[in-house]
Amino acid sequence: MTVSFELDGREYVALNGGPQFTFTEAVSFQIPCGSQAEVDRYWDALSAGGEEGQCGWLKDRFGLSWQVVPVLLPELLGGQDTAGAQRAMQAMLQMKKLDIAALQRAYDGG
Repeated sequence: MTVSFELDGREYVALNGGPQFTFTEAVSFQIPCGSQAEVDRYWDALSAGGEEGQCGWLKDRFGLSWQVVPVLLPELLGGQDTAGAQRAMQAMLQMKKLDIAALQRAYDGG
């Protein structure tokens, strides 16, 4: 009925609630990433056999939802330069896997 597992040094316990309780986006994990290499590593590993979504979202091969997010994203989307934040948001809306350099360029107006 339960399974214990470890992700990135953290322990989790999952409970099998039966076939009437399937995965939905109501349960998801967010992975804050400090670099593009980290974004790429998690994205590639979790999307393998799964389904890529928009704006850093994906479903793994089991149907569990994840969002792979650069730690810089809240700063770009909530920065004092509101025009830059809007440009970064528009850039993000065009992406599946998030590209930190492209988001920063959009924020900077480049």
